[in-house]
Amino acid sequence: MALTKEQLLNLYQFAVEHASVGIHAVDAEGRTILYNRKMKEIEGFDVEDISDRTILELFAFRLNDSSLMRVLKTGMKELNVKQTYWNKYGHEITTINDTYPIFDGKKLIGAIQFARDITSLEKLIYQPLRRYGEPLTFDVITAISKPIQIVKEKAKKAARARIPVLLIGEPGTGKDMIAEGIHHELQPKNDEFVTLFSRRPNQIERLKTYLAQEKSYTFFFERLEFYSLSVQKELLNILKSLPPEKHMIIGSVGGDPIDLISNHQLLKDLYYYFASMSISIPALRERKEDIKPFIDDYFARHRDRFNSNIQGLSDDVMELFLRYDWPGNLKELELLLDEISSMITNEKYVTYEMLPLHFRFKLQQQNDQTKKPEFFLLQPEKELLPLNEYLKEAEKYYLQHALKMNDGNITKTAKALGMTRQNLQYRIRKLKS
Repeated sequence: MALTKEQLLNLYQFAVEHASVGIHAVDAEGRTILYNRKMKEIEGFDVEDISDRTILELFAFRLNDSSLMRVLKTGMKELNVKQTYWNKYGHEITTINDTYPIFDGKKLIGAIQFARDITSLEKLIYQPLRRYGEPLTFDVITAISKPIQIVKEKAKKAARARIPVLLIGEPGTGKDMIAEGIHHELQPKNDEFVTLFSRRPNQIERLKTYLAQEKSYTFFFERLEFYSLSVQKELLNILKSLPPEKHMIIGSVGGDPIDLISNHQLLKDLYYYFASMSISIPALRERKEDIKPFIDDYFARHRDRFNSNIQGLSDDVMELFLRYDWPGNLKELELLLDEISSMITNEKYVTYEMLPLHFRFKLQQQNDQTKKPEFFLLQPEKELLPLNEYLKEAEKYYLQHALKMNDGNITKTAKALGMTRQNLQYRIRKLKS
Protein backbone atom coordinates (compact mmCIF):
# COMPACT_ATOMS: atom_id res chain seq x y z
CA MET A 1 0.00 0.00 0.00
CA ALA A 2 1.51 3.31 -1.12
CA LEU A 3 1.79 6.12 1.41
CA THR A 4 -0.12 9.33 0.83
CA LYS A 5 1.73 12.64 0.41
CA GLU A 6 0.69 13.61 3.92
CA GLN A 7 2.02 10.34 5.34
CA LEU A 8 5.28 10.75 3.44
CA LEU A 9 5.60 14.30 4.77
CA ASN A 10 5.09 13.06 8.32
CA LEU A 11 7.73 10.38 7.77
CA TYR A 12 10.24 12.93 6.43
CA GLN A 13 9.55 15.31 9.32
CA PHE A 14 10.04 12.53 11.85
CA ALA A 15 13.33 11.47 10.22
CA VAL A 16 14.66 15.04 10.18
CA GLU A 17 13.69 15.76 13.78
CA HIS A 18 15.15 12.51 15.14
CA ALA A 19 18.34 12.44 13.08
CA SER A 20 21.57 12.14 15.12
CA VAL A 21 23.18 14.94 13.11
CA GLY A 22 22.26 18.61 13.03
CA ILE A 23 20.43 19.68 9.85
CA HIS A 24 20.31 23.30 8.76
CA ALA A 25 18.96 24.42 5.36
CA VAL A 26 18.92 28.01 4.07
CA ASP A 27 17.54 29.75 1.02
CA ALA A 28 19.65 31.61 -1.55
CA GLU A 29 19.89 34.68 0.74
CA GLY A 30 21.07 32.64 3.76
CA ARG A 31 17.75 32.66 5.65
CA THR A 32 16.84 29.49 7.52
CA ILE A 33 14.13 27.26 6.08
CA LEU A 34 14.91 24.04 7.99
CA TYR A 35 16.48 23.59 11.42
CA ASN A 36 16.15 20.31 13.29
CA ARG A 37 16.21 19.31 16.95
CA LYS A 38 19.84 18.18 16.97
CA MET A 39 21.02 21.47 15.44
CA LYS A 40 19.08 23.28 18.16
CA GLU A 41 20.98 21.24 20.77
CA ILE A 42 24.29 22.20 19.16
CA GLU A 43 23.65 25.90 18.54
CA GLY A 44 20.97 26.73 21.10
CA PHE A 45 18.53 28.49 18.78
CA ASP A 46 14.82 27.92 18.24
CA VAL A 47 13.43 28.18 14.73
CA GLU A 48 11.62 31.35 15.83
CA ASP A 49 14.97 32.91 16.75
CA ILE A 50 16.45 32.48 13.31
CA SER A 51 13.65 32.36 10.75
CA ASP A 52 13.95 36.02 9.76
CA ARG A 53 17.73 36.40 10.11
CA THR A 54 20.62 35.32 7.92
CA ILE A 55 23.57 33.21 9.07
CA LEU A 56 25.83 36.25 9.04
CA GLU A 57 23.46 38.02 11.43
CA LEU A 58 23.26 35.03 13.76
CA PHE A 59 26.92 34.19 14.15
CA ALA A 60 30.22 36.07 14.22
CA PHE A 61 31.08 34.72 10.78
CA ARG A 62 32.92 36.40 8.01
CA LEU A 63 31.59 35.39 4.60
CA ASN A 64 34.21 32.71 3.92
CA ASP A 65 34.09 31.25 7.45
CA SER A 66 30.65 29.67 7.01
CA SER A 67 30.50 26.56 4.86
CA LEU A 68 26.80 27.25 4.18
CA MET A 69 27.63 30.71 2.86
CA ARG A 70 30.56 29.41 0.82
CA VAL A 71 28.37 26.78 -0.82
CA LEU A 72 25.76 29.41 -1.63
CA LYS A 73 28.52 31.47 -3.21
CA THR A 74 30.27 28.69 -5.18
CA GLY A 75 27.45 26.22 -5.81
CA MET A 76 29.87 23.38 -4.93
CA LYS A 77 29.47 20.83 -2.15
CA GLU A 78 31.91 20.72 0.78
CA LEU A 79 32.44 17.49 2.70
CA ASN A 80 34.09 16.80 6.09
CA VAL A 81 34.78 20.46 6.86
CA LYS A 82 35.65 21.29 10.47
CA GLN A 83 34.14 24.54 11.75
CA THR A 84 34.56 26.22 15.14
CA TYR A 85 32.24 29.03 16.20
CA TRP A 86 30.08 30.26 19.12
CA ASN A 87 26.52 29.28 19.83
CA LYS A 88 23.66 31.35 21.23
CA TYR A 89 25.07 31.10 24.76
CA GLY A 90 28.57 32.23 23.82
CA HIS A 91 30.04 28.72 24.13
CA GLU A 92 32.58 27.55 21.61
CA ILE A 93 31.42 24.58 19.53
CA THR A 94 33.17 22.52 16.87
CA THR A 95 31.39 20.55 14.17
CA ILE A 96 32.29 18.45 11.14
CA ASN A 97 30.00 19.49 8.30
CA ASP A 98 28.80 18.09 4.98
CA THR A 99 27.22 20.94 3.01
CA TYR A 100 25.40 20.64 -0.32
CA PRO A 101 23.97 23.19 -2.75
CA ILE A 102 20.29 22.82 -3.65
CA PHE A 103 19.29 23.44 -7.26
CA ASP A 104 15.96 23.84 -9.01
CA GLY A 105 17.08 22.84 -12.47
CA LYS A 106 20.17 25.01 -12.99
CA LYS A 107 19.12 27.69 -10.50
CA LEU A 108 20.72 27.65 -7.04
CA ILE A 109 17.90 28.03 -4.52
CA GLY A 110 19.65 27.23 -1.24
CA ALA A 111 22.01 24.97 0.67
CA ILE A 112 21.72 22.27 3.33
CA GLN A 113 24.22 21.31 6.00
CA PHE A 114 24.58 18.12 8.03
CA ALA A 115 26.66 18.79 11.18
CA ARG A 116 28.29 16.29 13.56
CA ASP A 117 29.12 17.77 16.96
CA ILE A 118 32.71 17.00 17.97
CA THR A 119 33.10 19.68 20.65
CA SER A 120 33.83 17.16 23.42
CA LEU A 121 36.34 15.30 21.24
CA GLU A 122 38.13 18.56 20.44
CA LYS A 123 38.47 19.31 24.13
CA LEU A 124 40.08 15.91 24.71
CA ILE A 125 42.51 16.52 21.85
CA TYR A 126 43.51 20.02 22.87
CA GLN A 127 43.09 19.66 26.65
CA PRO A 128 43.16 15.98 27.64
CA LEU A 129 44.01 16.96 31.21
CA ARG A 130 40.69 18.83 31.43
CA ARG A 131 38.32 15.94 30.75
CA TYR A 132 36.67 15.28 34.09
CA GLY A 133 34.14 18.09 34.09
CA GLU A 134 35.21 19.36 37.49
CA PRO A 135 36.99 22.59 38.50
CA LEU A 136 40.76 22.28 38.20
CA THR A 137 41.75 23.93 41.45
CA PHE A 138 45.26 23.70 42.86
CA ASP A 139 43.96 21.13 45.35
CA VAL A 140 43.06 18.80 42.47
CA ILE A 141 46.56 18.87 40.98
CA THR A 142 48.27 15.76 42.33
CA ALA A 143 51.89 16.80 41.76
CA ILE A 144 54.04 16.59 44.90
CA SER A 145 57.47 17.70 43.64
CA LYS A 146 59.14 20.79 45.08
CA PRO A 147 59.34 22.56 41.66
CA ILE A 148 55.56 22.27 41.21
CA GLN A 149 54.93 23.42 44.76
CA ILE A 150 56.93 26.55 43.91
CA VAL A 151 54.91 26.97 40.69
CA LYS A 152 51.64 26.75 42.66
CA GLU A 153 52.81 29.30 45.24
CA LYS A 154 53.82 31.80 42.54
CA ALA A 155 50.53 31.21 40.73
CA LYS A 156 48.55 31.90 43.91
CA LYS A 157 50.47 35.17 44.40
CA ALA A 158 49.62 36.20 40.84
CA ALA A 159 45.95 35.42 41.49
CA ARG A 160 45.93 37.53 44.65
CA ALA A 161 47.57 40.44 42.82
CA ARG A 162 45.39 39.94 39.68
CA ILE A 163 48.31 40.77 37.40
CA PRO A 164 49.00 39.34 33.91
CA VAL A 165 50.84 35.99 34.06
CA LEU A 166 53.05 34.29 31.48
CA LEU A 167 53.35 30.50 31.81
CA ILE A 168 56.50 29.04 30.24
CA GLY A 169 56.93 25.35 29.56
CA GLU A 170 57.23 22.59 27.01
CA PRO A 171 54.06 21.25 25.35
CA GLY A 172 52.10 18.97 27.67
CA THR A 173 53.56 20.20 30.97
CA GLY A 174 50.15 21.26 32.29
CA LYS A 175 50.14 24.99 31.63
CA ASP A 176 46.37 24.82 31.12
CA MET A 177 45.96 23.25 34.57
CA ILE A 178 47.97 26.02 36.24
CA ALA A 179 46.02 28.65 34.31
CA GLU A 180 42.70 27.27 35.47
CA GLY A 181 44.05 26.90 38.98
CA ILE A 182 44.79 30.64 38.95
CA HIS A 183 41.24 31.30 37.76
CA HIS A 184 39.72 29.41 40.71
CA GLU A 185 42.07 31.16 43.14
CA LEU A 186 40.83 34.65 42.22
CA GLN A 187 39.01 36.78 44.81
CA PRO A 188 36.51 38.02 43.81
CA LYS A 189 35.73 35.19 41.39
CA ASN A 190 35.56 35.75 37.65
CA ASP A 191 32.49 34.47 35.83
CA GLU A 192 34.18 32.19 33.33
CA PHE A 193 37.52 30.63 32.28
CA VAL A 194 38.13 30.88 28.53
CA THR A 195 40.99 29.32 26.54
CA LEU A 196 41.89 30.96 23.23
CA PHE A 197 43.80 28.46 21.09
CA SER A 198 46.36 30.17 18.87
CA ARG A 199 46.25 27.38 16.27
CA ARG A 200 42.55 27.91 15.64
CA PRO A 201 41.28 30.66 13.34
CA ASN A 202 39.61 33.94 14.31
CA GLN A 203 40.61 33.98 17.97
CA ILE A 204 40.80 37.79 18.07
CA GLU A 205 37.19 37.96 16.82
CA ARG A 206 36.26 35.44 19.48
CA LEU A 207 37.96 37.57 22.15
CA LYS A 208 36.02 40.63 21.01
CA THR A 209 32.78 38.63 21.22
CA TYR A 210 33.47 37.83 24.87
CA LEU A 211 34.53 41.39 25.69
CA ALA A 212 31.23 42.70 24.32
CA GLN A 213 29.45 40.87 27.15
CA GLU A 214 29.08 42.06 30.73
CA LYS A 215 30.77 39.06 32.33
CA SER A 216 34.22 39.01 33.90
CA TYR A 217 36.58 36.49 32.30
CA THR A 218 39.88 34.77 32.88
CA PHE A 219 41.45 34.60 29.42
CA PHE A 220 44.13 31.97 28.80
CA PHE A 221 46.04 32.64 25.56
CA GLU A 222 47.56 29.29 24.66
CA ARG A 223 50.95 29.42 22.86
CA LEU A 224 51.27 33.13 22.06
CA GLU A 225 54.18 32.47 19.70
CA PHE A 226 51.87 30.73 17.23
CA TYR A 227 50.01 33.96 16.55
CA SER A 228 51.48 36.06 13.74
CA LEU A 229 53.33 39.19 14.90
CA SER A 230 50.59 41.38 13.42
CA VAL A 231 47.95 39.49 15.40
CA GLN A 232 50.12 39.72 18.53
CA LYS A 233 50.28 43.50 18.07
CA GLU A 234 46.49 43.69 17.72
CA LEU A 235 46.10 41.48 20.79
CA LEU A 236 48.46 43.68 22.81
CA ASN A 237 46.45 46.80 21.96
CA ILE A 238 43.26 45.09 23.14
CA LEU A 239 44.85 43.84 26.36
CA LYS A 240 46.22 47.26 27.25
CA SER A 241 42.73 48.73 26.98
CA LEU A 242 41.12 46.28 29.41
CA PRO A 243 40.29 47.27 33.01
CA PRO A 244 42.73 45.19 35.12
CA GLU A 245 40.21 44.70 37.93
CA LYS A 246 37.65 42.99 35.66
CA HIS A 247 39.54 40.38 33.60
CA MET A 248 42.47 38.10 34.46
CA ILE A 249 44.96 37.66 31.61
CA ILE A 250 47.17 34.56 31.35
CA GLY A 251 49.43 33.75 28.41
CA SER A 252 51.67 30.79 27.64
CA VAL A 253 54.69 30.05 25.46
CA GLY A 254 56.37 26.77 24.67
CA GLY A 255 59.98 27.90 25.05
CA ASP A 256 62.35 30.57 26.31
CA PRO A 257 60.66 33.94 25.59
CA ILE A 258 64.00 35.61 24.82
CA ASP A 259 64.76 32.97 22.17
CA LEU A 260 61.26 33.37 20.74
CA ILE A 261 61.76 37.14 20.49
CA SER A 262 65.15 36.65 18.82
CA ASN A 263 63.56 34.26 16.31
CA HIS A 264 60.77 36.78 15.55
CA GLN A 265 58.12 34.48 16.97
CA LEU A 266 57.14 36.61 19.94
CA LEU A 267 56.54 40.35 20.01
CA LYS A 268 58.87 42.00 22.52
CA ASP A 269 56.22 44.44 23.74
CA LEU A 270 53.76 41.59 24.30
CA TYR A 271 56.37 39.83 26.43
CA TYR A 272 56.88 43.02 28.44
CA TYR A 273 53.11 43.14 29.06
CA PHE A 274 53.43 39.80 30.91
CA ALA A 275 56.93 40.32 32.29
CA SER A 276 55.88 41.26 35.84
CA MET A 277 54.97 37.61 36.54
CA SER A 278 56.54 34.75 34.59
CA ILE A 279 56.19 31.19 35.84
CA SER A 280 58.31 28.37 34.39
CA ILE A 281 56.75 24.90 34.59
CA PRO A 282 59.43 22.19 34.53
CA ALA A 283 59.24 19.21 32.21
CA LEU A 284 58.08 15.88 33.62
CA ARG A 285 61.57 14.36 33.19
CA GLU A 286 62.81 16.94 35.74
CA ARG A 287 60.21 15.97 38.36
CA LYS A 288 59.62 12.26 38.02
CA GLU A 289 58.31 12.00 41.57
CA ASP A 290 55.06 13.43 40.12
CA ILE A 291 54.52 10.41 37.85
CA LYS A 292 53.21 7.95 40.45
CA PRO A 293 50.68 10.33 42.07
CA PHE A 294 49.35 11.21 38.62
CA ILE A 295 48.96 7.53 37.69
CA ASP A 296 47.35 6.68 41.04
CA ASP A 297 44.83 9.50 40.57
CA TYR A 298 44.13 8.40 37.00
CA PHE A 299 43.32 4.81 37.96
CA ALA A 300 41.29 5.92 40.99
CA ARG A 301 39.07 7.84 38.56
CA HIS A 302 38.96 4.81 36.27
CA ARG A 303 37.72 2.61 39.13
CA ASP A 304 35.05 5.15 40.07
CA ARG A 305 33.79 5.71 36.53
CA PHE A 306 33.97 2.16 35.14
CA ASN A 307 33.83 0.01 38.30
CA SER A 308 37.11 -1.62 37.24
CA ASN A 309 39.57 -3.63 39.34
CA ILE A 310 42.66 -1.82 38.10
CA GLN A 311 45.00 -0.73 40.88
CA GLY A 312 47.92 0.63 38.89
CA LEU A 313 51.14 -0.45 37.19
CA SER A 314 53.14 -3.55 37.95
CA ASP A 315 56.50 -2.85 39.59
CA ASP A 316 58.52 -3.48 36.42
CA VAL A 317 56.26 -1.21 34.34
CA MET A 318 56.45 1.55 36.96
CA GLU A 319 60.23 1.28 36.84
CA LEU A 320 60.13 1.67 33.04
CA PHE A 321 57.85 4.72 33.37
CA LEU A 322 60.26 6.30 35.84
CA ARG A 323 63.22 5.71 33.51
CA TYR A 324 61.46 7.08 30.43
CA ASP A 325 62.04 10.77 29.61
CA TRP A 326 58.44 11.67 28.61
CA PRO A 327 59.14 14.15 25.79
CA GLY A 328 55.39 14.82 25.59
CA ASN A 329 55.21 15.39 29.36
CA LEU A 330 51.93 14.92 31.28
CA LYS A 331 49.88 14.98 28.09
CA GLU A 332 51.86 12.05 26.68
CA LEU A 333 51.48 10.15 29.94
CA GLU A 334 47.73 10.63 30.12
CA LEU A 335 47.13 9.73 26.48
CA LEU A 336 49.21 6.57 26.99
CA LEU A 337 47.12 5.67 30.05
CA ASP A 338 43.99 6.25 27.95
CA GLU A 339 45.27 3.79 25.36
CA ILE A 340 46.14 1.22 28.00
CA SER A 341 42.79 1.67 29.77
CA SER A 342 40.86 0.98 26.58
CA MET A 343 42.18 -2.61 26.74
CA ILE A 344 41.54 -3.19 30.45
CA THR A 345 39.05 -5.95 31.32
CA ASN A 346 39.51 -7.60 34.71
CA GLU A 347 43.22 -6.91 35.17
CA LYS A 348 44.42 -5.59 38.50
CA TYR A 349 47.81 -4.33 37.32
CA VAL A 350 49.15 -3.11 33.99
CA THR A 351 51.88 -5.49 32.85
CA TYR A 352 54.54 -5.03 30.19
CA GLU A 353 52.50 -7.06 27.70
CA MET A 354 49.66 -4.52 27.98
CA LEU A 355 51.85 -1.62 26.88
CA PRO A 356 51.17 -0.43 23.30
CA LEU A 357 53.77 -1.61 20.82
CA HIS A 358 54.75 1.92 19.79
CA PHE A 359 55.55 2.80 23.41
CA ARG A 360 57.70 -0.31 23.84
CA PHE A 361 59.73 0.83 20.83
CA LYS A 362 60.24 4.22 22.45
CA LEU A 363 61.48 2.52 25.61
CA GLN A 364 63.86 0.35 23.62
CA GLN A 365 65.15 3.30 21.63
CA GLN A 366 65.81 5.39 24.73
CA ASN A 367 67.62 2.60 26.54
CA ASP A 368 69.60 1.49 23.47
CA GLN A 369 68.04 -1.95 23.72
CA THR A 370 66.83 -2.16 20.12
CA LYS A 371 68.36 -5.24 18.54
CA LYS A 372 70.74 -4.52 15.68
CA PRO A 373 70.68 -6.37 12.35
CA GLU A 374 73.94 -8.13 13.29
CA PHE A 375 71.98 -10.06 15.90
CA PHE A 376 70.38 -12.02 13.12
CA LEU A 377 73.50 -12.69 11.04
CA LEU A 378 75.07 -16.13 11.11
CA GLN A 379 78.18 -15.86 13.27
CA PRO A 380 80.62 -18.77 13.62
CA GLU A 381 81.15 -18.34 17.35
CA LYS A 382 77.42 -18.58 18.09
CA GLU A 383 75.19 -21.60 18.13
CA LEU A 384 72.55 -21.78 15.43
CA LEU A 385 68.99 -20.97 16.43
CA PRO A 386 66.20 -23.29 15.31
CA LEU A 387 64.98 -21.96 11.98
CA ASN A 388 61.47 -21.11 13.19
CA GLU A 389 62.87 -19.17 16.16
CA TYR A 390 65.37 -17.37 13.93
CA LEU A 391 62.65 -16.36 11.43
CA LYS A 392 60.38 -15.20 14.22
CA GLU A 393 63.10 -12.99 15.72
CA ALA A 394 64.04 -11.63 12.31
CA GLU A 395 60.41 -10.79 11.51
CA LYS A 396 59.95 -9.17 14.91
CA TYR A 397 63.02 -6.99 14.39
CA TYR A 398 61.96 -6.01 10.87
CA LEU A 399 58.42 -5.07 11.92
CA GLN A 400 59.74 -3.09 14.89
CA HIS A 401 62.15 -1.23 12.63
CA ALA A 402 59.40 -0.51 10.09
CA LEU A 403 57.02 0.75 12.78
CA LYS A 404 59.77 2.92 14.26
CA MET A 405 60.40 4.50 10.86
CA ASN A 406 56.69 5.35 10.67
CA ASP A 407 56.37 6.61 14.27
CA GLY A 408 54.31 3.58 15.27
CA ASN A 409 51.58 4.33 12.70
CA ILE A 410 50.03 0.99 11.71
CA THR A 411 48.42 2.26 8.50
CA LYS A 412 51.61 3.87 7.15
CA THR A 413 53.72 0.86 8.11
CA ALA A 414 51.36 -1.58 6.43
CA LYS A 415 51.43 0.49 3.24
CA ALA A 416 55.25 0.64 3.30
CA LEU A 417 55.44 -3.15 3.73
CA GLY A 418 52.91 -3.81 0.98
CA MET A 419 50.34 -5.50 3.21
CA THR A 420 46.93 -4.70 4.61
CA ARG A 421 46.50 -3.07 7.99
CA GLN A 422 44.64 -6.16 9.23
CA ASN A 423 47.46 -8.46 8.11
CA LEU A 424 50.08 -6.35 9.88
CA GLN A 425 48.03 -6.28 13.09
CA TYR A 426 47.63 -10.07 12.88
CA ARG A 427 51.40 -10.55 12.49
CA ILE A 428 52.12 -8.27 15.46
CA ARG A 429 49.65 -10.15 17.65
CA LYS A 430 51.11 -13.47 16.53
CA LEU A 431 54.65 -12.37 17.39
CA LYS A 432 53.50 -11.29 20.85
CA SER A 433 51.91 -14.66 21.60
